[in-house]
Parts: sequence; structure tokens; C-alpha cells
Amino acid sequence: MTEAVYTHGHHESVLRSHRWRTAENSAAYLLGELRPGLDVLDVGCGPGTITADLAALVAPGRVTAVDAAADVLAQARAVAAGRGLDDIEFAVADVHALDFPDDSFDVVHAHQVLQHVGDPVGALREMRRVCRPGGVVAVRDSDYAAFTWFPEPPVLDEWRELYRRVARANGGEPDAGRRLLSWARRAGFTDITPSAAVWCYATPEERTWWSALWADRTTESVYARLAVDGGHTTPERLAAISAGWREWGADGDGWFAVPHGEVLCRV
Repeated sequence: MTEAVYTHGHHESVLRSHRWRTAENSAAYLLGELRPGLDVLDVGCGPGTITADLAALVAPGRVTAVDAAADVLAQARAVAAGRGLDDIEFAVADVHALDFPDDSFDVVHAHQVLQHVGDPVGALREMRRVCRPGGVVAVRDSDYAAFTWFPEPPVLDEWRELYRRVARANGGEPDAGRRLLSWARRAGFTDITPSAAVWCYATPEERTWWSALWADRTTESVYARLAVDGGHTTPERLAAISAGWREWGADGDGWFAVPHGEVLCRV
């Protein structure tokens, strides 16, 4: 198994994006499976906004949220506390080796996780192991090669190709969305419902937010350091890409779509 490095890190520009995510805008394909009393494992919970939504939907069920990074769990705890949710347990965990017995949860959920791990098929097998018979494993990942936008400045093409090189050098798969069905089948699932969904940023407020966070991420995050240290680009090119993001965001014609693959796998 390849040991993967988390390409984004947890710079504020990254968490700015992660905190925007909700169960409605990031896990709609799963919501029909949820009901009060279910036990849920949220893998790679990040700052916990999706986790909190899931906990509210399954209360009084038990929700366990895990992440590989201990520092981000403090933010997830704060989100839960701010919403008065005291039935969420938090722990550091590796999705390749979850520290839970077999058949522990009714729902195992992972959002934007498999694109960053060294063995996504193995991770899915582990998620299946801790899911009870009759339960579901729900996974959603974006697909960078399928991102599309207008206008089309060449600098954004440069950004995408650079990001994909860096992510793969770190052991991840940035085009994970299109591979989820294949990975789930290789992991042994046979009852799989595949789907797709899109985030779209097109209003002035959405463009400003999306372009600014990527402009900042391009020069200030762990990704920026990995891109330069790995010999993939230079600080000067990163600065040019960052400026290109801001120019795109200021264009009144700007439109950006982020496609996702999804699989709902019944155990």
C-alpha cells in the first residue's frame, strides 16, 4: 500500500471550504437512508459540519466521527458543542485500520476521503467490515479532471494539471469520483447504487468565495509547499495561478462546476 500524504493540509483557506459543507449540499444521496436511532461512523470528518447534520438526523442514535488529523477534531468538537450535540464521539483514526469491532455501525460515511488515501479499495473493505448487515457504506468524492468552468483562462488549466500531478505524487487519486463504482466492486460490494452530483459556483458571492479560497490555497497552504518542494512548480508560477483565480472570480460571466461521484453500498 502506498502511504498517502494529505495534499490540502488544514490551512484556513482549506477549512474555509470544508466548513461550508452540509449534509444537504454534500450528502444528499445518503439522506433517504437516515432515521432516528441509527449508529453512524463519519470517516474523515474534518471540521465536523456534515457530522453535526448527520447527528441531528439520527438522534438519539450514536455518531462517531474520526479523522487522521487530531488538530481538526478540536474544530469538529466545537461545531458539535455550538449546536448542542453531545452524542458525538471523536477519535483519531486511519481508515485503512479502523479501531472498531466488526458490525459496529448502521451507516459508514466518507466525504472527499478516498481521493486522499493510499489504498481506496482497502479503505472500502475496512468501512464494510465495521458496517452491520443491512447497513450502508456511503462514499462521495470529487473528480478534478471533470471540473469545468467559464471563462477559460489558460492559467486555470495550469492549476488543474498541477494539482493533479501533486496529488498523485502524494499517493492520492484526484479523479476519484469516476472510480468509486469500480473501487466498491473490487472491495466486494454487490448491492451498489452509483450516482453523481455537482457543486456550482456562479453568483457573485459564490465566485468571490470559491476563487479567493483557491487563490489563498495556491500560495499559502500545505499544497503550495508540496508543489514547490516536489519540483512540480515554482513560487512564481503559484503566484501567477493565484492571481488568475482572483481575476476569474471578478469576471461577471464566471461559472464553475465541481462534479462528484457517489456510491451507496448496501452491506
